[in-house]
Amino acid sequence: MRTVAAVTPALGEDFIHREVELDALRPDEVLVRIRAVGICHTDIAHRDGAAHFDLPAVLGHEGAGVIEAVGDAVSDLAVGDAVVLSYFACRTCTSCREHRPAYCRQSFAGNFAGARPDGSRTLRLDGKEIASAFFGQSSFAHHAIVAAKGAVRVGHDLPLSTLAPLGCGIQTGAGAVMNTLDLKAGQSLAVFGAGAVGLSAVMAAKAASAGQIIAIDLSDERLELARALGADATYRADQADLVRAIRKASGGGVDAAVECVGSSDVLQSAFDVLGAGGTAVMLGLPPREAKVAVDMGSLLGGRRLVGSIEGDADPQVFIPRLIDLHRRGLFPFERLLRFYPFEAINEAVADMEAGRTVKPVLLMPETTP
Repeated sequence: MRTVAAVTPALGEDFIHREVELDALRPDEVLVRIRAVGICHTDIAHRDGAAHFDLPAVLGHEGAGVIEAVGDAVSDLAVGDAVVLSYFACRTCTSCREHRPAYCRQSFAGNFAGARPDGSRTLRLDGKEIASAFFGQSSFAHHAIVAAKGAVRVGHDLPLSTLAPLGCGIQTGAGAVMNTLDLKAGQSLAVFGAGAVGLSAVMAAKAASAGQIIAIDLSDERLELARALGADATYRADQADLVRAIRKASGGGVDAAVECVGSSDVLQSAFDVLGAGGTAVMLGLPPREAKVAVDMGSLLGGRRLVGSIEGDADPQVFIPRLIDLHRRGLFPFERLLRFYPFEAINEAVADMEAGRTVKPVLLMPETTP
């Protein structure tokens, strides 16, 4: 069948809307009519060459929609199901069996290779195969062929336009707090970067009854939003003696810190604000070959520096958990969202890059916020 997609034609170029042809559905896949899709910085990083990805391509990995067809081997999803789409995981390798699907042994092949794990493409443009199956979905399109194990069934009581961005960025920030750190009630947290990922970490910390929650950013507007979402204190990232100020205000250092920027300098600060026994989590996508220097003496104080993919979340478990918190008024992530028609994808990207929008969500025709 044919559908319309926002194609990335070449490195750094604007998205263009083109008609593409979908491959035949495999037994372990579902066909999803996309109703809404969030835009993540990872999409833009791949457009701009921060990570190698063949072009032209169809990106998009925060899709949500309704299943229109299922492969012969799919038994837990059905036509008509509403689904939120997340990353690909094989569910059979050692990491997946240990309930760590974010570290699936086939993660690169299923998410970042521009093809299915077997090397086949899911899309053609002008009769030629193009890079697709991004995060097992390529959801910047009216329809997407999706690895069934990456589709999370959700109820029909909440709009898919709201739920779409749960599949990556929001899951990552919240998961870093609730899974990677397993932050306990009363523990303190510093969040470096108040974008969609960082603000999700703030909300998750609030939901977890954290102690002092600190947000750091260069935008006064983002810091104001962080306070509204649960931050007890905020600092501009360009403040002189920032690390010293945070350590003093937190009584000698925080229990945990989350770095959401992808900067070695910011990660260094996130580590330096830790108190004894504290943990800093790196979430931001860094430039290639970026490095950070860690004072070895600080490690002897029990401090840890760890990386986290997707907030160590299993989408099949964690996305329903976030939806439940949202229903109870404890995770108001809808406050991060701004909606755009699918045709306005380049405007949405520009607004995100300029800081005018925290989390843009594209709406397909006939979809309402």
